[in-house]
Amino acid sequence: MDPDVISEMPGKCPKCGMDLVAMDAGNHQGHEDHGGAEQDFRKRFFITLPFVFLVMILSPNIQKWLHLSINFPSIGLLLFVIGTFIFFFGGIPFFKAARGELSNKNPGMMTLVAFAITVGYIFSVAATFLFPGESLYWEISTLISVFLLGHWLEMRAVRGATGALAELANLIPPSAHLIKNGNITDVKTDQLIKGDLVLVKPGEKIPIDGVVINGESSINESMVTGESRPIGKIKGDKVIGGTINQDGSLTIEVSKTGADTAISQIMKLIREAQASKPNVQHLADRAANVLFFVAIIAGVASFITWVFILPNGVVFAMTVAVAAIVVACPHALGLAIPTVTTITSTLGARNGILIKDMKGLEIARKINYVVFDKTGTLTKGEFGVTDVILNLFQDLKKTDKMPKQVRHDKEWIKNDVIRFAASVEAHSQHLIAQGIINEAKKQGLEIPEVSDFKSFPGKGAGGKVDGKKVTVGNKALMQELGFKGYDLSVENTGTTVYVEIDGEVKGVIVLQDQIREESKQAIQRLHEMGIKTAMLTGDTKDIAEKVGKELKIDTVFAQVLPGDKVNKIKQLQNERNIVAMVGDGINDAPSLTQAHVGIAIGAGTDVAVESAEIVLMKNDPLDVVKAISLSHKTNSKMVQNLIWATGYNVFAIPTAAGILYPSFGILLRPEWAALLMSASSIIVVFNALLLRRAKLD
Repeated sequence: MDPDVISEMPGKCPKCGMDLVAMDAGNHQGHEDHGGAEQDFRKRFFITLPFVFLVMILSPNIQKWLHLSINFPSIGLLLFVIGTFIFFFGGIPFFKAARGELSNKNPGMMTLVAFAITVGYIFSVAATFLFPGESLYWEISTLISVFLLGHWLEMRAVRGATGALAELANLIPPSAHLIKNGNITDVKTDQLIKGDLVLVKPGEKIPIDGVVINGESSINESMVTGESRPIGKIKGDKVIGGTINQDGSLTIEVSKTGADTAISQIMKLIREAQASKPNVQHLADRAANVLFFVAIIAGVASFITWVFILPNGVVFAMTVAVAAIVVACPHALGLAIPTVTTITSTLGARNGILIKDMKGLEIARKINYVVFDKTGTLTKGEFGVTDVILNLFQDLKKTDKMPKQVRHDKEWIKNDVIRFAASVEAHSQHLIAQGIINEAKKQGLEIPEVSDFKSFPGKGAGGKVDGKKVTVGNKALMQELGFKGYDLSVENTGTTVYVEIDGEVKGVIVLQDQIREESKQAIQRLHEMGIKTAMLTGDTKDIAEKVGKELKIDTVFAQVLPGDKVNKIKQLQNERNIVAMVGDGINDAPSLTQAHVGIAIGAGTDVAVESAEIVLMKNDPLDVVKAISLSHKTNSKMVQNLIWATGYNVFAIPTAAGILYPSFGILLRPEWAALLMSASSIIVVFNALLLRRAKLD
């Protein structure tokens, strides 16, 4: 997608002169690709090609080189007729595009092409009718032919580079199995509305975003989220349009349509990313604008030089001038960056990395400090039981031998503490409560019903379980209610939950937020890249330092209130660090905005995270490493393309102007100049296409 041909309103494309058409369900107008223009260039090339050969055969210079002799009285008039046809029929695309550039007050490559062939044509007409002399019909004809061929091949290459949106749009199947009044009928996907029920059979693509209301299956979401493993789905789970249902039938209720769907949001982000310009693009744009005037000056200076200073005749001077103008066309420079950023958007999307602003990705390669929010980023945001400390012998501390009446299986008693606590916590949705319940389920323990339930807000809860009085809560609650054993020494760092049974604390359950395995790998990879890491958390210092030590994080900021996160980012920035902040995009919005690069992690289907430059679809810290890797590879391609585009002009312009002709007899004719210019454009596009094969590590 060329960012210069996206508009909110209908109109003409400034590049090829074609009508802009609606791109999707939104109001944007543009080209999904330049397929129509590509075919137009191809058609005009092949239609004019025979006439180009005819003009060449009839031209005196060509006949001299080939030792031919074809001459008749009206040969000059015939050359005029054929040359005029080639000029107008073959040149129309360039004139239209030049008009678009001039109307936007941004003269560029097409203006130069139109100017060069017009000057050559006017000179040839004058040589035919006004003063006797050699015309430039064959030079102009071959120049137009080469330009048509070059633009056709170039647009084929660009089309290969700009397929991100079409690729995403193709994920959505054209039809869906609508369930209505017990009947199943096939309807077009774009006719579905919220609340519709849709049947998805095994092996089919899910047609639209929705919620599973019946059935169970695993879904391949890799094409949207980058997650390689199939995701299990049951009743109540969300599904994304365009993903593949694998092994079970599902009935889903449509929850989002049109521009609200995940695919549409991703397409919008890709369009915005491709429309956004990194700083290096602004540099290339300025250079391309300067190059336009350099081309005009080079052409005029060449003509004056070869007419008055080193006189070689007007025809020779005009040929050199046209070649100088043509070879200086800044198309390669104009394509050097947009083709790379376009492919970057596609490559990132395939890996679950959505770039909202190319400037952010450009800065990412300079990052030397990555700050992670702890909960939900480095950790799962889910509490798991790490230990159960038993208090069986509170009154027997001085007894060397265990009395017979308490010789029980310790593991059985530990499980009893967990299942009694899970029974009381079954009425709570708190993360701590869920951690205890999940541990009971993991151990396969039966969770009895609780009666006489009572809540102690902010402290715990209690009730009767299997005829026993049970209270679950913090140490303050145990002390307040006067239970024995509340002073049990607990050295473990973590969240502690005391479990009282029949008036005595029987054990303490220790829970911790579970660290993701991927977090360890991500921190290690960042260190290998020479990047330091920091962690922000509201947890106490001992818990935070334990997590930091386990993950080998360089800097740990503990007991940080949400409003103070921004200050910690500023602190690192004041130490002259280039800082990236990684968070969930909601609670961390201010710090994501403050950082040089904000990375929202785990956005899933909610991809429109406003506070971040980069959005990661999965809760996988390793994707942060991938995003930085993508930044390095993107920058490398940009630099390569800029070196080629500028280096080519440094060599080509003086050569076309004839600087080598006096000493070495080397002259770059217009048609060769056009071929070289087109080749340079195609080279930068193909170099950018190599980025598609890049592996993000």
